Amino acid sequence: MVALSFCCLLGLGCPKQAFAKIATPRVVDSGRHFLQTNEQIYGQLLPHSTYFKSLKSHRRTSMLEAFEQQSYHLHAETLLSQGIDYLKAFPELDEYTIEAADGHFIDHACHTEKNSKGKVYASGGIYALNLRSGLLRFLCLVTNGTQRHQEIPVLRDHIEKQNKGNNSSQKHLYVYDKAVTDFVWWDRQKRHANYMISMLKENSIATLVESIPFDSRHEINTGVEAYSVYENKGIKFNVVDYRDPETGKLHRFVTTLPMTINPGTIAMLYFKRWTIEKTFNNTKSNFKETKAWSSNTRSLENQMRLTAMSYNLMRVFE
Repeated sequence: MVALSFCCLLGLGCPKQAFAKIATPRVVDSGRHFLQTNEQIYGQLLPHSTYFKSLKSHRRTSMLEAFEQQSYHLHAETLLSQGIDYLKAFPELDEYTIEAADGHFIDHACHTEKNSKGKVYASGGIYALNLRSGLLRFLCLVTNGTQRHQEIPVLRDHIEKQNKGNNSSQKHLYVYDKAVTDFVWWDRQKRHANYMISMLKENSIATLVESIPFDSRHEINTGVEAYSVYENKGIKFNVVDYRDPETGKLHRFVTTLPMTINPGTIAMLYFKRWTIEKTFNNTKSNFKETKAWSSNTRSLENQMRLTAMSYNLMRVFE
């Protein structure tokens, strides 16, 4: 449980043992078990309302949103002051905020209502992992378990909403799996300085327009066989043909980034996408976040914010 994670973190001695110690004192399987453990083992009587009813509170949600944003910025500054920048070797990316984004789903809450077909599904939302700092943030809720996963429409709505309230000129790059590909929509996003890298779908219908010159002698471009402009329904985008030097497997990456970015850098960023999967494994295995606390959407969003905040605190300790 994330709540237990926060309590454990405050008492950690050695940062190197942080993940190992998180579940060492007592393993709890649910929120109610956490409250019972604190009362029976540690003599702490914690009110039920503090951990469950308050999750639905609009006021508490606003406070948590503000705290999440402020803590994220503070952690980013702390890591930067310690020389943590996993992309500092790639100055061509300095203008970009780069995040690997993906949906993450856990078991639905016990009392989730069945839909009209009498079914319930996993609940969850979309997170983004900053590839420069390694910090995690919650983007948006996809489902509370009453409907099937529909990630991409939700992600698009989130970014559109973000565009309206964002006056920054900062360029934002999202690295997502092949489900995110929507050439027309991403082409419009370039007006808002939003870009993407993804895997080109095998059944994508695209016409080769022209080749893009690149420095094949540059170390970062090792494995790049072609860098080209393609077109689909009048929309142009860039494609990188990259063959893994170790496995010999050919990968085709699609991006809306400008041609000035090395094709090998584009391939590297997509391969770094796997780190968000490792992050999700940490939240499930180390934080025991395998089940939704509630079917209430506000409660679920708060649970996911707390999950991200706990993970970020762990990274700073590490």
